[in-house]
Amino acid sequence: MEKPRLLPWSSPDGKPCYLAGDGNGYVSRLADNVEVAQLSSAAELIEEARPLLAGRTWTPDEVHILACVLTASLADVHRVAESRGARLPAPDDDEPEGDAAPGGGEGGESRLPADGFD
Repeated sequence: MEKPRLLPWSSPDGKPCYLAGDGNGYVSRLADNVEVAQLSSAAELIEEARPLLAGRTWTPDEVHILACVLTASLADVHRVAESRGARLPAPDDDEPEGDAAPGGGEGGESRLPADGFD
């Protein structure tokens, strides 16, 4: 049996929910659909946030609301990434590990596009 799958929702008291099984049942399909909806919602939110932030006409309350919604969406996307990452097959020991640092930077530093700060 495979490792339990982290589901894209929490219990009523905020604890993670897991599913044990082969990944072909009703709850697995439901979780797949919820993940797709969460990722789609995040993509739509990004598209709505960009013009709002670019316009620089927002009030502090609007930025606060946007930050709250973006944080909730980021938490959903993070949970999806954790769940999917945990289900990836383990890499072969024969394959060399890549020298590239995460984020494209040298020495493990992240690099962000400069145009994102205009």
